[in-house]
Formats: sequence, structure tokens, C-alpha cells
Amino acid sequence: KVTRYLEFKSISGSYVYKAGKIMKVPATPQEALSSALMGLFEKRRFRNFLIYINDYDANDPATHKDRDLNTMTMRELYTEFGLQPDTHQFISHAMCLQLDENHMDLPAAPTVKDLKTYCDSIARYGTSPYIYPMYGLGGLPEGFSRICAIHGGTFMLNQDVEEILFNESGEAYGIKSGNQMAKAKLIVGDPSYFPSEKVQATGNLVRCICLLNHPIPNTNDAGSVQVIIPGPQVDRVNDIFVCGLSSELAVTAPGIYVAIVSTIAEKATPDEDIAPGLQLLGPILKRFTSVSTTYKPTSDGHTDKCYISSSFDAASHFEDDCTDLLDLYKRVSGEDLDMNISAENVEGDY
Repeated sequence: KVTRYLEFKSISGSYVYKAGKIMKVPATPQEALSSALMGLFEKRRFRNFLIYINDYDANDPATHKDRDLNTMTMRELYTEFGLQPDTHQFISHAMCLQLDENHMDLPAAPTVKDLKTYCDSIARYGTSPYIYPMYGLGGLPEGFSRICAIHGGTFMLNQDVEEILFNESGEAYGIKSGNQMAKAKLIVGDPSYFPSEKVQATGNLVRCICLLNHPIPNTNDAGSVQVIIPGPQVDRVNDIFVCGLSSELAVTAPGIYVAIVSTIAEKATPDEDIAPGLQLLGPILKRFTSVSTTYKPTSDGHTDKCYISSSFDAASHFEDDCTDLLDLYKRVSGEDLDMNISAENVEGDY
């Protein structure tokens, strides 16, 4: 397991944007009662909704309360509990991690499953449902490389992939880098390595990395936060994500904070797209904005032996990226990844 070589720490807080303000997503029943996200009567309805979600078991009809979530839409489920549209938004976007409003008129079952995952994660980690590797995301490929080396993997570091080699049947059989060539039965990679005919564009992603000398305002001076700005709150289709990190996670020097604002491009300029997120940060020492095209594969890879992932999306919680990774694993191996393992029990298991 890669976790053998990694140390994770909980993100300090999960926040959502509503009516021009950052508000903490409740992590406990006590926080829900005191939260400014909802009025007094709405809190009671929200509590009843969460009790239903907590008790719901897809395999136990007795917990369904005469509701078929495979036919009832998410909008209808919210309405049954009397929840207001603003509450729909913060539950769907900040807890179910939906990226837009399309899910509202689809069967509620998948979104309810996502909400149960969020609630289970809150119960396990306490301050927020998110964890982050100490020293940054670079620890993930580093941990993988160690595991891979133990199992006989070979690495060619600092090598550009100049060409993917195909045989007469159109199947990939290796890569070329300078005067070196590596052969393989299949090629796995992200879209940037493959010919243009193997991928198709899905949109443009705007990402801005900001350096600050202070925590993100109105987050209780948290050293690490996730802030989700639901698109409808700022007249957008797609959500805006703000991820705040600091020396608390050993990714910056003491006194320096990093905030990453990202979203899918909709406006005329990148700055217009990320403006609502930047406005939450206070004074910015330096910022770096990039716009990149996102891609997805045109085939599943079985015919040409090119197993291609989709590009990273704008979300800072990596929910859809993890789903894409599980799909990629199944395409390559032909079976689902077994997730029924204990991260704590690593002895004798590499």
C-alpha cells in the first residue's frame, strides 16, 4: 500500500460560500444548531433530513420510508423534507460534492450515497471529511515509486516521451525517448502523452495559485481549508474551488500560506472566472494564473492498448479524479479495484 510511505493529516475546516460570506459546513450536530447557514426552522428540517440519510441503507427497504431513490429525483427528496433552495445548494455542492445542478433532476440514489460518504468521513476525521498528505501531493507518486520498485518496476527519470510506438495493427507496444526505447504490452498515461486523435477536448480549466502572508479570512485562522463556491451563488454553472494550505501540512515556510482557486472557464477572461474566489483571500503577495484544456480518451483502450485517463478537473477534493482512476484500473485489469483493505494494517503487505 502506498500509505505505508505517507502520513496524512485532516484538513482543518470545510467551508461553503453563501450570500457573499464564507460559512463553515457543520461537522457536528452542535455546529449545525449554531450554524448561520440556516434559520431556526430550517435547522430542524436539515436535522430530520440527515437522520434519514444516516439511517438509509440501499439494501434494507425498511429504511427507505416508502421512498424509491432510484426513481425519486434529488430535487423531490429535498422538497419532501421541506428544505429551502439555498440548503439544497450547500448540501449538494459542499457535502455531496456535486459540481453543478444537473444531479437535481436525476435519481437521488447516487447523490445520497455521496452524502453518506461525506458524513462517514466527518465521523472518522472530525474537523472535516478531507485528509491531505504531509509535504504535499508529491508524496503520492513518491510512495508509488517506492512500491513499484519493490515489485521490480523500472523508472526512467527526467525523460521526455517523444513518441508512442504502434504496430501495423494499431496497437501500442512501447515509447521512444531520444535514442532509448521501452517496450510494453500496454501504455497507461494522461492525455498529454498521446496523439491528438486518441483524446478529445472537454473544456478549459482556470487555476490560480496565490501566495499569502495570512490565513484565508473568516476561516477561524485555519491552516488548511476547503472552500466551495456553488455556481448558482455567483451566477455560474460550474462551482469555484478554493484550497488553502500552510506550514501546518509542511508545504510552505512558516508564515506563508498557499491558496489555489480553480474552476471551469465560462467567462470572457480567466480573471472573471476566478474573481469570486480571489475576493475571499484578502491581500495577495503573488499569484500565478494558468488556463489549460482538459481532455478525455476517445476509446476504452482495449483495441489500441492505450489506456488514457481524463485530465484533472477543477475540483480540489479530487472526487471525480478518484472515480476516473477506479475506471482506469478496471479498464486495464478487467476487474474492480478491491477497496476493502485497512490503511492501518500494512505489516507484511507491500
